[in-house]
Amino acid sequence: MDQARLQALFTKPYGTPPPGDAQWRSLYAEDVHFQDPTQERHGLAAYIQAQEGLVKRCDDIYLKPGAIAIDGKTAFVEWEMGLKIKGIEFIYPGTTRLLLNDVGLIVDHRDYFDFVGPTFSPVPVVGGFVRWLYRRFVD
Repeated sequence: MDQARLQALFTKPYGTPPPGDAQWRSLYAEDVHFQDPTQERHGLAAYIQAQEGLVKRCDDIYLKPGAIAIDGKTAFVEWEMGLKIKGIEFIYPGTTRLLLNDVGLIVDHRDYFDFVGPTFSPVPVVGGFVRWLYRRFVD
């Protein structure tokens, strides 16, 4: 695994197709563990199913990488993800930590991002409440 492969993996402009089964299988180990703020999956088939489910729920998706750092068998990628759903665009900045096996395949994929704020802030009525909660407990 190198910086160019990670940059390609974390790049998807709006209007382009998502990675396919062959691309996932060339980068991820069969026993991969995946976790983000909304789910946890074990195994490559479950990981692919989670990615395909996200694509099906959205009108379109973009993913743009930022800084990439690789240290031995650990890699970090900063990213920004945009989801268009029913005319609303949701923007999520985040970071991914990847652990690699001896042949360079991803065996652990952990995404870190704020799910609540970007998901509910743009929604009428609910967004105002979420912003109030953030101000009350975070500011």
